[in-house]
Formats: sequence, C-alpha cells, structure tokens
Amino acid sequence: MAELLYKQESYLVQGAFYEVYKKFRNTQKEEVCHNALIRELQDKGLQAIKNKRINIFYKDEKVGVYVPDIIINGLIIIEIKCKAFLTKEDIKQFWYYLKCSDFQLGYLVNFGKPNGVEIIRRINIKKV
Repeated sequence: MAELLYKQESYLVQGAFYEVYKKFRNTQKEEVCHNALIRELQDKGLQAIKNKRINIFYKDEKVGVYVPDIIINGLIIIEIKCKAFLTKEDIKQFWYYLKCSDFQLGYLVNFGKPNGVEIIRRINIKKV
C-alpha cells in the first residue's frame, strides 16, 4: 500500500481547516478565513505563505502566473472558498492550477457550507 503523500503536513493542514471552521462556522468572508487559517497553520509549526506568485510555463516559456491562496512548506497549495456550495468550475479551476504547477498536492477548502467544512484533496499524479 502506498504511503500518503506529505502525511504529517496533510494531517496538520486538515486539522487547521477544522479549527478555523469550528471558530467561525460559515459566517465569515473569505479574507477572514484566509487570515485565520494562516495563523492556525503557523501555530501548528508549518510555513504558510500567502498569495505567492507561481509562474506557469508552456514549452519552457512563461505564459502566465497563478497565485494560490496559501503554500505550505513549499509543498502543498491551498485554495480557499467561502460559498454555500462549490461549483464544477471552482473544482475544475483548482485542478488546472495544480496540474499546471510544479506542486504534487493541493487542497480546495470551502468554509461557506452551512453543514460543515468541505475539503477536496487532490494529487497531481504526473508529478509524483
């Protein structure tokens, strides 16, 4: 059986999602959840960088820039939403961001659902 990719970091990241949701439920705007999550991740000993620009290349030429909400320890990207539900477009956009980056693991987290935090964990298999 394969080992979970970034097991320790994933455990801490997911715990941070639940801590922020327990505090605010689905009552806050994205910016509030974003800032609270940064603080929680740092309190857990993770390096959490906000809005770092990532260059996207096509045939060795820079063709764009992606700015994920948070990067954890230079390994994991996190995208944050605060919506009643995620759309197919939200999920598709997140997947393309991960796929076009050099990152292997990403989380799309939605703090806006009324009945609990929604977490989507994706692995970019081509990068593994």
